[in-house]
Amino acid sequence: MWYEKILFLFKNKELRNKFLFVVFLFVVFRLAANVPIPGIGAENLRKFFDQNQVFGLLNLFTGGALSNFSIVLLGLGPYITATIILQLLTMIFPALEKMYKEEGESGRKKFNQYSRLLTIPLAAFEGYGMLVVFIRQGIITGLSVPVMLSAILTITAGAMFLMWIGEIISEQGMGNGISLLIFAGIVARIPMNIFQTFSSYSPSQIPSYIAFFVLAVVIVAGVVLITEARRNIPVSYAKRVRGMKMYGGVSTYLPLSVNPAGVIPIIFALSILLFPGMIASYFGTYAGVIGTVATNIGFFFNNVWIHGALYFLLVIIFTYFYTAVTFDPKTIAENLQKMGGFVPGVRPGQSTAIFVKHILNRVLFTGAIFLGLIAVLPSIVAGLTGVTGFAFLVGGTSLLIVVSVVLDTVRQINAQLQMREYETF
Repeated sequence: MWYEKILFLFKNKELRNKFLFVVFLFVVFRLAANVPIPGIGAENLRKFFDQNQVFGLLNLFTGGALSNFSIVLLGLGPYITATIILQLLTMIFPALEKMYKEEGESGRKKFNQYSRLLTIPLAAFEGYGMLVVFIRQGIITGLSVPVMLSAILTITAGAMFLMWIGEIISEQGMGNGISLLIFAGIVARIPMNIFQTFSSYSPSQIPSYIAFFVLAVVIVAGVVLITEARRNIPVSYAKRVRGMKMYGGVSTYLPLSVNPAGVIPIIFALSILLFPGMIASYFGTYAGVIGTVATNIGFFFNNVWIHGALYFLLVIIFTYFYTAVTFDPKTIAENLQKMGGFVPGVRPGQSTAIFVKHILNRVLFTGAIFLGLIAVLPSIVAGLTGVTGFAFLVGGTSLLIVVSVVLDTVRQINAQLQMREYETF
């Protein structure tokens, strides 16, 4: 039973120490998210983030660190961006692809090191851009060159500090540290969302709240179902004799996830949609034609219907794009052939690759539509029920991250528990 696993987790000294150490790192992260950058006043920031949809969404993934103008205001964004850029570059540079896919653990360590190094200039650039936007909006005034340089260095150091904490958490075997920190940032906003929602509570809204939470339960159950869904392709292995032993002769399956791209397509689509709004915010204060064009662009992309339609389409497009980058049916077919595996009724090699690609495209259509709906569901449900404080419960990147992180963490903790149980025999 689940409660027995929890009891065993706390009874085992090694697992208990790991768990408490991860909790301690979460506390450090939350403390850092509330330590403001020296020399910069942040009195008007919270009001700005409440009124600006673009930056309010970015603030959600940093757990409020952005609105506090804290030393970790960028969150893990620069590191995630650096990793995605390097993954895309593997399509262009064969040497980078070989290092990432063929050199094993040593190659992945080099790849991760390159990601860390790329994070530094990205964090500095994003920090400078953020400061410039706030200065243009009149939120921050009177920044001298030394204060600006000090702020950029602090922001960069904060991003690297969070990356370091994430990697330490991963080493504890309790889940992916980067994902867990994003999860912690999202969950940390729950008490404030509850307070803001019920601060304007009235008895006439009870039916809306009931309808909202019923929809939330159904949607969360659907997200869990689709996240865990697999399309299994049967695979058989021919018998091989090596020395005095016989290998193979077994049947297994190749699992294809209904949502192989995870939350990456939503993040890509969100980045594309946020970019025009940020440009409009930057140039909107200019006089003349530039300011007028920037303001009109901002109004266009802030339209609910236009934003929702573009969001849905971009998520579908990026789902196919990212899957094409990370999943190669030809490589799968070659690896199966090298190991003596084959799909019953399909010739090994090129025919297997075509068959796997055909199945993947059929499965991917369902996954892409699912991701697109999840992306726009918060706006739809908020429009139907009028409840906005708990939008993360009914869709968007936050819900997918929370569900994915919880499922992955439970799997890793179960693996740790099973390993300890076997050691007792």
